[in-house]
Amino acid sequence: IKVPMFPLHTWLPDAHVQAPTAGSVILAGVLLKMGTYGFMRFAIPLFPYASHQFTPVIAVLAVIGIIYGALVALVQPDMKKLVAYSSVSHLGYVMLGIFAFNMQGVQGGLYQMLNHGISTGALFLIVGMLYERRHTRMIKDFGGIAKVMPIYATFFMIATLSSVAVPGTNGFVGEFMILVGSFRSYPVLAVFATSGAILGALYMLWMYQRVMFQPLDKEENKVLKDLNAREILTLLPLAILVFVMGFFPGYFLRKMDASCEHFLKTYKQQVAMYEQGLEGSGAARLATVLKDGGLESTMTD
Repeated sequence: IKVPMFPLHTWLPDAHVQAPTAGSVILAGVLLKMGTYGFMRFAIPLFPYASHQFTPVIAVLAVIGIIYGALVALVQPDMKKLVAYSSVSHLGYVMLGIFAFNMQGVQGGLYQMLNHGISTGALFLIVGMLYERRHTRMIKDFGGIAKVMPIYATFFMIATLSSVAVPGTNGFVGEFMILVGSFRSYPVLAVFATSGAILGALYMLWMYQRVMFQPLDKEENKVLKDLNAREILTLLPLAILVFVMGFFPGYFLRKMDASCEHFLKTYKQQVAMYEQGLEGSGAARLATVLKDGGLESTMTD
């Protein structure tokens, strides 16, 4: 529920729409990661064999969430709700990477947790800044905003490119690693998951084009003021991180190496021990049955 995974995701879009901008940023940047981190920190280590048994189910639901979230985002008239449904799609990638149970998938999942907080947090801030000026989030109410708010359009484009996972941005690194890792574990599902990246480009670029580059024909939009210094300083660190994490991912990935290796080693050892225990107990039961059968045949003789 907390991730949110399909089909338990329905609370998220409404929560984002009703929340203030700060609430949406905290929800996207921090609270959603409690679900994915909870799997890695508690659910999988405490129940490794159950996680092993349910891995195909989780992987299938993750891919459904990726595609479903992207398709629903495509038809959203509300900018904030569109970004909310994009979170369902992005968190599906994270779950797919974690449950690939290999180094590329798990590292990509962790990296994508950070990426999602940065790119989606920035998008919610950007939508909130426009809402403060126009008091509407409907895409149809905008058009030509880039002409009157060029600085705003620049930050919006950076966050959009990060969400789309364009090479050179942080989103590309995490998404690519997840797809590589998941392809090794579930080749067919990885192919379907790739369609989520294509759909992601469609709904994000469609929104950006409608808001930024349509004719500037509404009087309310012609008098909009560009970002002030406070707003620029709020978005600037996120924009810098988009490119730093995109061009220099090695620094961040090296920090994750030891934790990911320990996570995978512990998981695989526990699953192997449990399977050996099942085999051992099965052999013991078989020996007991054979022994009892032998005793019975001896007594019969």
